[in-house]
Amino acid sequence: KDVAKFLRLGAKGVQIATRFVTTFECSVPDEFKKLYIAAREEDVVIIDSPVGMPGRAIKTKFIDRIMHGEKMPFKCSYRCLRSCNPNTVPYCIAKALCDAITGDMDNAVVFAGSNVVKVKKIVSVKELINDIVSEAIEELRNKGAKL
Repeated sequence: KDVAKFLRLGAKGVQIATRFVTTFECSVPDEFKKLYIAAREEDVVIIDSPVGMPGRAIKTKFIDRIMHGEKMPFKCSYRCLRSCNPNTVPYCIAKALCDAITGDMDNAVVFAGSNVVKVKKIVSVKELINDIVSEAIEELRNKGAKL
């Protein structure tokens, strides 16, 4: 329905990412996908990254610890961000993201879109695309669009 809504508003396209995480073809570990599928409204929080940028994340043990002000000391192995100072930031974002893609959800930051709570199962990309297109067409027709 969101696709149809934005098309009706004049958009030429939409950006979709969250729904593709829970496809068979997505290479993230099953633990990552299960976190998406199990996410409830209260599990989705806005956090500050080590460089101060906000991000929507699914609660994990790691997220709970940083939200309670715990600092995870680390040595910077990655040097991925100039604005990241290992002496002052609470954790290493690169390590937390790497932990997510290796399935270590207890030490991971798992970012997600606002609609993650609507994701309920693992499907193929083909099935997902068919569902998105069908839903959009149905919604556009219900709103009087001539297709």
